[in-house]
Amino acid sequence: MSDPVERPRYGPTAPPAKASPWPFVGLALLAAGGFLVLASSQLPPWWGNLLLVAIWVAAVARALSWWTPHPRRVLWVAVAELVAWFAIVVLGAALGGWQA
Repeated sequence: MSDPVERPRYGPTAPPAKASPWPFVGLALLAAGGFLVLASSQLPPWWGNLLLVAIWVAAVARALSWWTPHPRRVLWVAVAELVAWFAIVVLGAALGGWQA
């Protein structure tokens, strides 16, 4: 006769970890930053628009790659993108003469 197969014994399972709210907040800020980039598209020249869109796309890509492993960093990526947008638009208007 063959030996009976021993089934693995399972103990009580731990409850699933709660989802962090910070990636959702960060992604909402990135969405707002996308609207700001598009709304300010008449102020900078074409290369300024390209720069702003490239920074926003890179920020979204970085935020999505950090969604699960580093949820709090997603918020900081969004804040950094908004600060970069503000700095580029203000400095471009002050030093570069960007006008709508």
